[in-house]
Amino acid sequence: MQILVVLHSLNRYVLLILLLVVIGKSLTGWLNKSPFEKADDKLSLFLFISTHTQLLLGLILYFVSPIVIFSGASMKDSVARYWLVEHFTGMLIAIVLISVARISAKKLADGTAKHKRMFILNVIALVVIFVTIAQSHRGFFSVSW
Repeated sequence: MQILVVLHSLNRYVLLILLLVVIGKSLTGWLNKSPFEKADDKLSLFLFISTHTQLLLGLILYFVSPIVIFSGASMKDSVARYWLVEHFTGMLIAIVLISVARISAKKLADGTAKHKRMFILNVIALVVIFVTIAQSHRGFFSVSW
């Protein structure tokens, strides 16, 4: 289980770096009215893959981790509630936003519209991620070993 925790913790940084790069490129592309190039598509694909890898690792941890306690008493304990409900829900919302950004942008014909869609949905996902991490009171740069 410790390997899963480390992988989940380290992949978070890969995901956040990719998310920031995609947001930056999308904003630049939107403002410059640039075409949505193959590199933009590859970056969003890598973000998509990293996000779903994080989801898979997180789901495994959700069901095997001793931190996640499936009981009504968890709702009275802020730490247990965070891991049982809040972290899961916040990150799932972010994953859906990142997925919708990629899938819906692919269906658009105009490059500027693709950049705009990618930018808006991924920025919202980033805000959700930051808010969810802030709720943990563990800090943004902690790594679980």
